[in-house]
Amino acid sequence: MALAYFLSVILAMEVMVSGYRFGEAGGLSMNYYIMTCPFAESVIKDIVNRALQDDPTVAAGLVRMHFHDCFIEGCDASILLDSTKDNTAEKDSPANLSLRGYEIIDDAKEELERQCPGVVSCADIVAMASRDAVFFAGGPVYDIPQGRKDGRRSKIQDTINLPSPSLNASELIRLFGQHGFNAQEMVALSGAHTLGVARCSSFKSRLTNVDPNMDSNFAKTLSKTCSAGDTAEQPFDPTRNSFDNLYYNALQRKSGVLISDQTLFATQRTRGIVNGYGLNQAMFFLDFQQAMVKMSLLDVKEGSNGEVRNNCRKIN
Repeated sequence: MALAYFLSVILAMEVMVSGYRFGEAGGLSMNYYIMTCPFAESVIKDIVNRALQDDPTVAAGLVRMHFHDCFIEGCDASILLDSTKDNTAEKDSPANLSLRGYEIIDDAKEELERQCPGVVSCADIVAMASRDAVFFAGGPVYDIPQGRKDGRRSKIQDTINLPSPSLNASELIRLFGQHGFNAQEMVALSGAHTLGVARCSSFKSRLTNVDPNMDSNFAKTLSKTCSAGDTAEQPFDPTRNSFDNLYYNALQRKSGVLISDQTLFATQRTRGIVNGYGLNQAMFFLDFQQAMVKMSLLDVKEGSNGEVRNNCRKIN
């Protein structure tokens, strides 16, 4: 397994090189801040590392924040903007109320503003913080191009496009396909659920009429969780703070927490991918990092299409 992982890292480096060329063509680059803020990456990495040492559960929050940012308006830190009296922002959508890690982004931005004011975008901080969270949780090593600008729009109505926990595999494939991802990339990105928990309100509908795709003993586990109320939490897999492939093993046991999890194994089109990742963690890591780099490039804003916010919570 150690050799397989090493080989996956080497292959990932090759993938990152091609991603680098693609990024440069789009105005992004791996060394975007080398002259203007050379310690940007190390500042973010250190702050994320300290935060995870204090609270390992926040890794899931940072990864989910990046995903929810990129799927709405592209990777432009729109998820960080606070609501105003004239506008209800994305973060106040019911789909985003459980997001965590905003204070980590604030801390990184504050330190970077001290070192190199007006240089590092909040969008880049979110993307790098998510990457670092995966690494510190034991996941794959990968790099992403930088140079994203921050958006000026954040509206609650846009969050209707976020994936619902009740979607089936066909609906997920269609939704992710609208953002340029194929079925395999969708299943790989779903593996981010190896980190974190789901609240009872997200899966209790499976217990009313017991889901035939759910193991009966696991159904009892979920029922026990929900006995504590809608905000009670159930880990997606047994190692909620470790990035591994046990999420897929849980799906193979019919112990996926959400409908949108278990459907990946219940559906013929995606079952083979789940089985592959459940058997080969190195393969999952490689596919996940490639998909994450691709996601980090969704509809990025450059030049006058965006800005570098002084405060991640409000436009300049």
